[in-house]
Order: sequence, then structure tokens, then C-alpha cells
Amino acid sequence: MTVERIIKKFNDNNPGVDSEILQLAYDFAEEAHRGQIRKSGEPYINHPLHVAYLLAEIKADLATVAAGILHDVPEDTSRTLDDLKNNFGVEIANLVRGITKLGKIKYRGLERYRENLKKMFLAMAVDIRVIFIKFCDRLHNMRTLDYLPEEKQQRIAKETLEIYAPIAGILGIWRLKWQLEDLCFKYLYPEDFNKLEYKYEVEKKAERNNFFNRIKKDLNPQLKEAEINNEIEVRFKHLYSIFQKMKTKDRTFDEINDVFALRVIVEDINDCYKVLGIIHTIWKPKPNRFKDYIAVPKPNGYRSLHTTVFGPEGKLVELQIRTREMHEESIYGLAAHWHYKAKRQENVQKQPAWIKEIIDIQKEFSDTNDFVHKIQLDVFHNRIFVLSPKGDAIELPDGATPIDYAYAIHTKVGNSAVRAIVNEKICRLDYELKNSDVVEIITEKNKIHPNKDWLKFAKTKKAKDAIKQYAKKSPFENIKKFIPGMGRK
Repeated sequence: MTVERIIKKFNDNNPGVDSEILQLAYDFAEEAHRGQIRKSGEPYINHPLHVAYLLAEIKADLATVAAGILHDVPEDTSRTLDDLKNNFGVEIANLVRGITKLGKIKYRGLERYRENLKKMFLAMAVDIRVIFIKFCDRLHNMRTLDYLPEEKQQRIAKETLEIYAPIAGILGIWRLKWQLEDLCFKYLYPEDFNKLEYKYEVEKKAERNNFFNRIKKDLNPQLKEAEINNEIEVRFKHLYSIFQKMKTKDRTFDEINDVFALRVIVEDINDCYKVLGIIHTIWKPKPNRFKDYIAVPKPNGYRSLHTTVFGPEGKLVELQIRTREMHEESIYGLAAHWHYKAKRQENVQKQPAWIKEIIDIQKEFSDTNDFVHKIQLDVFHNRIFVLSPKGDAIELPDGATPIDYAYAIHTKVGNSAVRAIVNEKICRLDYELKNSDVVEIITEKNKIHPNKDWLKFAKTKKAKDAIKQYAKKSPFENIKKFIPGMGRK
């Protein structure tokens, strides 16, 4: 790896941006690390260069790529953070400080695991870009794991699978997540990895390619006739994901239907919906397998149209339709999101909404176990979006109920809720909502008291806190007897 490759990759993604600081960072780091050797026998400077290149690949900003080159300087050389601040400014120095402060993340049983998670969460709350650097640092370390003893390989792979890969998924950085998982798979389950890799890459490769080409042959003329500029590519499910699906669903490799999907990448949102219509005229769609993540994005910002159709010979195939910006955000996650906001000269310093949730939970819970539990439950649990009757999207945790939605609208709406209408059907307040449900809350004007029994099915912190707050004020043990009709199923 050379600094010239890093600069070229960065400039390709950011034409017109002055990248001179990357050469200066390299000169500084090369001098500081001179004489240091990695376990592989190569000069140490190769590691931070690879980290910086990975950052440039995921479209990280200039300061983050420069910090990637410099990230090991304070910890492994005689140069200090003050030296970095004096030479490269406060922003880059603070990013390197964040990496240094994060320290070595290691899996050492449940207690240490939770402490490490807390470090990761709090580092994200300070500056999310610190985590980008940490992920790329870990990915390059995983790629060079062969040079370490087997015991250490196992430990590092387990750390990576348990800590790094899940958070990369939360942030939507799938390019890093799947690489981390497949490398862990290789070291933790070598026999399963080798068998699956052979079946995937050797036995089924020709069959996959032929099927893919048949679909392109049918689809391309229709897109050309509609004058839609497009790029079609295939997305293969990575090996660890297939392995997990085989285990959880107790299936063989040949029984996994969604081993690959076709992506149609177009110029704008209007073309996305035009392509969807064309696809459904060529092949019959499978019922209940259409998802519009453009109208209602996933919580990590993912946007795309998904449809599953009965393709050639009646075989099921998933097609994903998106713009180039959506495609890159789906691969690079928040890093690409920052990149596109910067191109539009928007405020890239604004952190995701769940960052504030982390900070609020930190203030409330000083105990590490409680802190991590609340983060996992309230922030990083799978999220869904439901819609108001006017089409406003409300983000809720997976498993949320209409009472969570009611309190998300307003505390008064929650307190006075009596029933819900979900997709134009009357539902109980403990009904489990699904992504894209349209929800309306029916309230009773004179009812201002929540039902204590709602705590049995409320999922969000806001709903639970509001219900508990009234329960503490109430002099009666059973609140629900004052609310006719509530608490019954």
C-alpha cells in the first residue's frame, strides 16, 4: 500500500478537495514508525496506510482518512497527541485521541465485554468517525491474522464477531460488516468455512452466473426501451450469513433461496418506481415480498425497493432497485451519508438521533451492566417505522405496540388512549406493530390516567416512564379500575 493510492482513492471520491494533508500525515507517520516491524515482517507503516485506504474506500472525510494514517502514532511511538495537534490541528488530533482513549477492545468474559461495549457506545457519542477508524483498523488486523498464534487468532476473531461486526451493522457499514464476519467464520469454524466456500465458489458458480445472465437478457431490452439509464449487478449473500441461515432454519445450502439478489441502480427516485413496474410486467411478484424502504427507510438510513419475483423456470429471485447515492449508503452506511451531506454542503457534524439517546442513558445509568442493557434494548434493538394517518413516519423498536406509538406522539395522547386503529382495523393496545403499519390512536377526552397493566407490553422508555410516573403518584394499587374497559382482552 502506498500513500499515492490513498490520495487517488480519496480524490476520486472528492474531486476538487485539497488532499495535501494526507501526504503530510504520511511523512509524519512514516518518520515516527520508522524501524518498527509487524508480526508479518513488513514495515509497521503499512498497517496505518491500509487503514487509511479502507477509510477512503468507505468515503470517509479528509480528517478521518488523515487520522487513519496517524492513529497509532501516540500509542506506539515517541510522538504525542500534542505533536499531532500542533502539526495537524484540533480535529485530527481529537479523532486520534478518540482511538487512543478507546484502547484495546478485548473479549474477556461477560463483564469485560460490557465494559468494552460501553467504551464503544460512548466513543460514538463523542464523534462517530472514531468508530470508522476503529473498524478499519480491526479489518486490516483480521486480514493479517495468519501471522499470529492459533490461540490469539481465535480470541481476536471472537472479539470481532461479538463486538465489532454487530455495531458495523447498526451503522449500516455492510462493506465492513460482511468482511469482518467472513474472516471470523474462517478462523472460528474452519471446516464449515471451507466446505461452504467450495460449494459456493466452485460447485454453484456457473449455475449462478447462467441464471443471472438470463435475467439480464430479459430485463435489459425493457429498460433500454423505457430509456432508463441503469447498471445491473449481482449481490451475493456472504458466507457467514448463509451459514447462519442454514443453522437457524435447519436447511441445506441448496434450500437457501436468497443466496443472491440483483441490484438495478438508476439515476433518480422516479426511475426506481418505473423499473419496479417493468420488473412486475416481466415476472410475477411473490405476494408479501415487496418492501418500499425509499418511502419508509430503515432506522440506519437504508433506502431501496425490494421485490421478489418468480424468475426464469419459476425460480424465486430478489431484485433491489435504488439510486447510486442509495447504493453507496447501503454499502458504506453513515460514512457515505456524511460524504453526500458534505457534497450538498449540509451540516455533517450533526450526529444521528440515537446518539442523543446514548448520552441521555449515560446520565441516567452509571452502572455498566444497566447502561449496556438499556442501550441494547432502547437504542440498538431492531427498529421499525410506522406511519400516522397523515403519512408521518414514527420510529419504534421492534415489537412495539400502539401504546408506544401513542406516547411517541405525545404524553397526553398516551395517557388518554383507549384503542388503536391499525391499517383501518380496530386493534388492542397490546397489538404488535409491524413495519409500515398505519396507526391511529383513539382517545377519550376525559381520560387522563394510563393503565398500570400497559407496562406488560410497552417497549419504549418514554412509554414506560410515563406509565410509571403516574403509578407512583397514584394512591391506589390497581389503577385500571378507574378506567372503564381498559386492561381487558
